[in-house]
Amino acid sequence: MLIGREKQQKLLLSLLESTESEFVAIYGRRRVGKTYLIRETYANQITFQHTGLQNVNRKGQLKEFGRSLQMAGMAKVPRLSDWSDAFFALGQFLQSRPEEKKVVFIDELPWMDTPKSNLVAALDHFWNGWATTRKDIILVICGSATSWIISKIVKNYGGLHNRLTCLIPLKPFSLRECEQFAIANNLGMSRRNVLDTYMILGGVPYYWKFLQREYSWAQNIDALFFQESSPLQNEFNALYASLFRNPQPYIEIIRALGTKKVGMTRSEIILATKLNIGGQLTTILEELEQCDFIRSFRALGKNKKEMTYQLIDNFTLFYFKFMANYNRTSAYWSQKINQPLFNTWSGFAYERVCMQHIEQIKQAIGISGIASSVFSWQYTPKNGNEKGTQIDMLIDREDRTINLCEIKYNQGEYEITEAYDKVLREKLSIFQQVTKTKKGVSLLMITSYGLKRNQWANNIHIQLTMDDLFAL
Repeated sequence: MLIGREKQQKLLLSLLESTESEFVAIYGRRRVGKTYLIRETYANQITFQHTGLQNVNRKGQLKEFGRSLQMAGMAKVPRLSDWSDAFFALGQFLQSRPEEKKVVFIDELPWMDTPKSNLVAALDHFWNGWATTRKDIILVICGSATSWIISKIVKNYGGLHNRLTCLIPLKPFSLRECEQFAIANNLGMSRRNVLDTYMILGGVPYYWKFLQREYSWAQNIDALFFQESSPLQNEFNALYASLFRNPQPYIEIIRALGTKKVGMTRSEIILATKLNIGGQLTTILEELEQCDFIRSFRALGKNKKEMTYQLIDNFTLFYFKFMANYNRTSAYWSQKINQPLFNTWSGFAYERVCMQHIEQIKQAIGISGIASSVFSWQYTPKNGNEKGTQIDMLIDREDRTINLCEIKYNQGEYEITEAYDKVLREKLSIFQQVTKTKKGVSLLMITSYGLKRNQWANNIHIQLTMDDLFAL
């Protein structure tokens, strides 16, 4: 059963009614559900499908393509010496099929583009020289190597320039969609269980499918990552290797970003990584953002021309914190719960989930239609006479208002004490003094279960809970 993806599925189904041939590209990180979306949406309408092979040379790729033609029903597959032969044979096969819409699904296309393969030129000729002369072809290409899809197809300035008729960047699930997944799979998870799991797995459907109802939350995490032959034990390296042909500089950059919660500017990244890659850094940062590993923004009080980059991928941050440098036992996670390291991580992880659900937060406070920038903010004093501060999240709105968001992950209602009320007032004062903002500033608090009523809670202008993050 397909969970979520209603808009994408509706768009794909509408192509069946098109009076022209359609060229569709779908990209997104590994395991996000690209293949599943196509197979579930088109099902019996797929006339031909093929999946590229990772780390296989051109000869092996062509041999497998021939097998896919045979599996699709081509009686006699000719010898395929290059990709021009392969796509010519595909055209011949499609011409032999009944006169109806034909979905051609080529998965993991980037893996087929081996050195000197001329794959893109052959695909160009197949589409422009044959498919566009017809009205019955829906060509769907897909791949986890987002950088390849973007550079070779979306930003192609040769024969495929502006030839795509439909582009679908597939994002990870939201909290709401993960909750729907848990219900559909009868996992028996409370909303808190869903949130806690999301803080580790993010919204990657493939990771969620390993959860077992008979296990507690902690047992599930141990089973996924820390026990012998755990299914996600080696996922980190596989993830980046599948997305990027030379993953090492990408990993170095996200490792550096993982050390600074509020993010880094380009110059700070260069200083931290010591990478000497020149203009390639821009491409790497763009590709990491396209894959939803990082986000970029212009931070208040910094050079408006310089972007700040922040690592927001839940799984990657979990890996750095608990898997990269620790000796693990089969019950490692169960033993970490409520320990200082766990408590620190969970607070930061909840802040990250809130960042990932800013549209739900804006909806909850009634500003969905108002443009805004969202970022963390930190002030480090230049001398010992000043106080520094850090704000979990700022919503800098175009309606001349700024929401200072304090985010608290807690087991029950959160109690604001007199001492914490003073801290909040100091944060507000420092922020206004440092930024010299003329906008109105209001306090917004996002907790797990709400605030305990007392005289200091009344000083919070807007209160939200985790339930607000589960909105559509």
